[in-house]
Amino acid sequence: MFGGEMTETLNIPLQVPIAVVGGGLTGMAAALAFGRAGMRVALIVKPGAPPPDLRTAALFPGSVQLLRNLNVWAGCEAEATALAAIRIVDDTGWLLRAPETLFRAADMGLSALAWNTANSAIGRALEAGVAGCLDILRIETAATPVYSYADGGLYIRLAEGQEIAACLVIAADGRESPLRTFAGITVERHEHDQTALVTTFAHSRPHLNISTEIHRQAGPLTTVPMPGNRSSLVWVERPREVARLLALDDAAFTGELQQRLHGSLGQLSGLTPCMTFRLQDMTTQAFARDRIALVGEAAHVLPPIGAQGLNLGLRDVADLAEAVLAAGDPGSADVLVAYDRVRRRDAAIRSRTVSALNTSLSSGALSLQLARGLGLHTLNAIPALKRMVMQQGATGSAPLPRLMRTG
Repeated sequence: MFGGEMTETLNIPLQVPIAVVGGGLTGMAAALAFGRAGMRVALIVKPGAPPPDLRTAALFPGSVQLLRNLNVWAGCEAEATALAAIRIVDDTGWLLRAPETLFRAADMGLSALAWNTANSAIGRALEAGVAGCLDILRIETAATPVYSYADGGLYIRLAEGQEIAACLVIAADGRESPLRTFAGITVERHEHDQTALVTTFAHSRPHLNISTEIHRQAGPLTTVPMPGNRSSLVWVERPREVARLLALDDAAFTGELQQRLHGSLGQLSGLTPCMTFRLQDMTTQAFARDRIALVGEAAHVLPPIGAQGLNLGLRDVADLAEAVLAAGDPGSADVLVAYDRVRRRDAAIRSRTVSALNTSLSSGALSLQLARGLGLHTLNAIPALKRMVMQQGATGSAPLPRLMRTG
């Protein structure tokens, strides 16, 4: 059934081993992971250009290596900034304050802990990679597809009338994923009384390639270096406070931000338009079921702490490729069980870690303040333990999949 030639005839299903639903960063990376491996891929996307994305992503070394292996890193490297260190500052005002902690790339024998890269640059590089891959057929559709099972495969009917038959369908269609709903995979959500405000700005003092996380009761305020004397900002506050900040003019806003940063970056200017996101935890009951595999925000949503978002999505892609490329049938039960097992455990650990840190900032409980303070004191005192924690945050406990390794 799935060995036929590609066709765009409306009356005959397009038969492919892999279909990817969703044209965001994770969806395009998934299509390239299989297209570069010589598998035919149907990439199903919404028509038109996506809305501007002013965010940046601090890509861990494994994520950068994945983009290298997909031959797209060169297209966004010029807009990336290597992070030499991450500084943690306790500005919660609680009675028991944690010590300032510096995580340095040199302590792990690395040239950088991560590379802060504009999402728009990553998107352009992936789009060019998709356009240049002959095994990827990009198909636009204006509405949510209709899914059905038949003849041992999964069928996708588009609003325009075309039908696609696939062995495996990858859901990269976002946190409200219709494909996840069709698969009957349930989710657990927790809405936080927090909103993240995202922007970029210029500053008079150099950032020295150090990212700074200022931990405050409302949530972290994080600056991440960009090329030159610019940084990206993720500022987590209560929704009412974010509304107040958005009502300020640029001069008043940068004045308040400069105060929150304690003048560490000097005078601020050149503010770009702000974007806001309500903080949410979302975990899925499973990462795969019945020829459907979830990646990216279809599988997990975390608060913007510890740069886990896009890195987790790219790890999904790499682990899925590891399972699929070693099998004959890409959507077989064995493949999906293997993928689900490795991703669900890793995502659950990271979700609990991020949630615990976020809770410890806002809670006035002395026990949580003590645990957080002692934890950072211990990391400062035991370099080997600090290296282990840094490694865990960047790669997780499982070995890196091939797509995230050199050679």
